[in-house]
Amino acid sequence: MPPGIMIAAEEPTLSSANTGFMLICSALVMLMTPGLAFFYGGMVRVKSTLNMLMMSFISLGIVTILWVLYGFSIAFGTDKGGIVGWEGDFLGLSGLGITELWPGYTIPVYVFAVFQLMFAIITPALISGALADRVKFTAWALFIALWATIVYFPVAHWVWGTGGWAFELGVIDFAGGTAVHINAGAAALGVILVIGKRVGFKKDPMRPHSLPLVMLGAGLLWFGWFGFNAGSWLGNDDGVGAVMFVNTQVATAAAMLAWLAYEKIRHGAFTTLGAASGAVAGLVAITPSGGSCSPLGAIAIGAIAGVLCAMAVGLKFKFGYDDSLDVVGVHLVGGVVGSLLVGFFATGGVQSDVKGLFYGGDASQLGKQAAGVFGVLAYSLVVSAILAFVIDKTIGMRVSEDDEVTGVDTVEHAESAYDFSGAGGGTASRTAAVPAPPAAAQDSSAPAKKVDA
Repeated sequence: MPPGIMIAAEEPTLSSANTGFMLICSALVMLMTPGLAFFYGGMVRVKSTLNMLMMSFISLGIVTILWVLYGFSIAFGTDKGGIVGWEGDFLGLSGLGITELWPGYTIPVYVFAVFQLMFAIITPALISGALADRVKFTAWALFIALWATIVYFPVAHWVWGTGGWAFELGVIDFAGGTAVHINAGAAALGVILVIGKRVGFKKDPMRPHSLPLVMLGAGLLWFGWFGFNAGSWLGNDDGVGAVMFVNTQVATAAAMLAWLAYEKIRHGAFTTLGAASGAVAGLVAITPSGGSCSPLGAIAIGAIAGVLCAMAVGLKFKFGYDDSLDVVGVHLVGGVVGSLLVGFFATGGVQSDVKGLFYGGDASQLGKQAAGVFGVLAYSLVVSAILAFVIDKTIGMRVSEDDEVTGVDTVEHAESAYDFSGAGGGTASRTAAVPAPPAAAQDSSAPAKKVDA
């Protein structure tokens, strides 16, 4: 244009394409919570299946109501000291116009709010996998309400809210490596250190009761994760979301293959549980980093996460903490790996001009990533442990030992996952026809094998 002539920047207007895209992404992220329920539900023993499903499903109810009442305001309202937000118009979503746009974007505030709601729902649900078999359902419901209020809503503001300390520092978290996965993984570790181990940990067989259910859940998570990741750019106008979509697929594939290779070398077999767990590890690791790396970088990030998470799941046997379904090993470790690797693999050509160490940048971004990682980790770990301690000393966090042995499905829900009373045929003949499993498969809690992914 001729010198001296400037064109005023156009105000964003509502885009029906971006709005529709984000509503679809919101639905995909919502599907991830039932997917997680199936993923976790297949990993536990039969007597805990329904409880595991319900621990995820109840989050859909509790967090939805809290988010509408005040959660959205705390997470994305006007900043208060870099720690929390607050906005009166967001309380009850009562002060919003139906076409009012989220600042700087072409989607309504309502759409942004519901998209972020789905993140808020699945994050506490992720914690539940570490607590399988032994927690009172009422105590878990209370924990979700308190944890979402005191931990998730403020941390979401730190990472994504304008004015949040991590946001202003320049921590890159495209879709939730710190706010979701490190947050949930650290919380899981804090709670299990308080409530202790399952009855029979490292002694009794604790095999997954339904690997097909695990694979179904993993497939739903993989499918929904495209909305989780690609949708986090809040639109389709510049191609960044498309790069994130590709990187999500690439990293997940690489992590699955790396996990399988590791367990073949380490344990001598390619397992379905390993394939599902490796895929989730890749999804976790690419969540914070996929908007800043290339597809080749995504392969590296996924492969690194697959191996490190596969190694990390055995730490519970070495250190004696009972992380039932490896929330710490997959989500905490995967989130840390993916977040820190931004400092190495950021190309400077996708979501921002930040470059990592492998692309000519200095160590400053790695330092920022580390600050975000360990700030969120420490806060969530400590506060979650305190919440679990207070609940345990008041209404009690755990079921009794007898109830745990009987099964939390029967005790807490008065139901069982499977009813074989109407099945025909003689028990003796069916038993005789089924060969005994190999010795290596009979005890899934033995530290020599990966057991509860």
